[in-house]
Amino acid sequence: MFKKKKCIAMLLAGGQGSRLYALTQKTAKPAVPFGGKYRIIDFPLSNCINSGIDTVGVLTQYQPLVLNDYIGNGLPWDLDRAFGGVKILPPYQGNKTADWYKGTANAIYQNLEFINRYDAEYVLILSGDHIYKMDYAAMLDYHIEKGADCTIAVLDVPLEEASRFGIMSTREDNSIFKFSEKPKNPDSTLASMGIYIFGKDKLQKYLIEDNADQNSANDFGKNIIPNMLAAGEKMFAYQFEGYWKDVGTIQSLWEANMDLLGEKPAFTLSDESWRIFARHFSSAPQYIGENAVINNSIITEGCEIYGTVENSVIYTGAKVMEGAVVRDSVIMSGTIIEAGAHVEYSILDGGVKIGKNASVGAPKEKSKGITVIGADVNVPDGYTIGDDEMISEI
Repeated sequence: MFKKKKCIAMLLAGGQGSRLYALTQKTAKPAVPFGGKYRIIDFPLSNCINSGIDTVGVLTQYQPLVLNDYIGNGLPWDLDRAFGGVKILPPYQGNKTADWYKGTANAIYQNLEFINRYDAEYVLILSGDHIYKMDYAAMLDYHIEKGADCTIAVLDVPLEEASRFGIMSTREDNSIFKFSEKPKNPDSTLASMGIYIFGKDKLQKYLIEDNADQNSANDFGKNIIPNMLAAGEKMFAYQFEGYWKDVGTIQSLWEANMDLLGEKPAFTLSDESWRIFARHFSSAPQYIGENAVINNSIITEGCEIYGTVENSVIYTGAKVMEGAVVRDSVIMSGTIIEAGAHVEYSILDGGVKIGKNASVGAPKEKSKGITVIGADVNVPDGYTIGDDEMISEI
């Protein structure tokens, strides 16, 4: 007989990520690279193991192959366990029905059998598209101390940004009395981070009821949380203080990469007290040519830099050839910037080739928006791609 788990995590990683356009045409959003040698999903997985949570169900759906291969048996995150560990949970054929996940709540509902297998007292619900470091164990302690049925992690945001989020209104003891989904006139600035802890039995009760409601959107923010509030359940806000970024848009993904730069970066990946684990593939050290110019940039292992790189993040195995210039950009793994090419204020996915003397994007100060080139696109010599363009093929 296996010992039951105190808390297990369910990581929602099936979203299409349509606002990332060309970057998610071939891969799920949580598998999008970040920070030179990581992927977005490394952050919640690392938070779990650093928080002592060793059982994680990863719910996949859209373009799951890259994500499945990357997670593998969970070894890089110390999640290769005989009982527990990390498990991929795609939609599957049951003995009565088979269906795609309809919403966040429906995805968890379809995996209640997985949750019950571990007989966990508590269930932590996570999203796979956020960059942050967080001690979930401290949040669980808070949940238990409050005797809560549901605890929701919140971030205090500027009032002018509050209408972009689900907003929690709380009493002095942090108990929640109102939840507003993207309110036009918010009466609070406590934004939901999409991180929830539930007592297992309460979660199961509300998921079953939600599934039986044919008019439900099967969503935590739209249905489960409001239904629990309406029923008078004990719900508390847990205030998080630290760096947190939803990287669901091109702009926010670019900003999060830029937040790693500078003498005092807004977010650091080199904190030994809270390591970010990843599946790193062996690579040679970076090579910096004698004529290279590098300023305020991250140059990851395996890169070859012969040209100029400024205010940029260069991923594993990328090459910037002599005379090429890269500024204010994110260049992903295996991409080659040929001699004389200019890349400004852009995100280039993996395996892209920018031909000699080609031009991509425009200087950040003059640009309307970030230029994005999808994986494996070959930009011909001398070709020009303007600012604020999304290119998936040429």
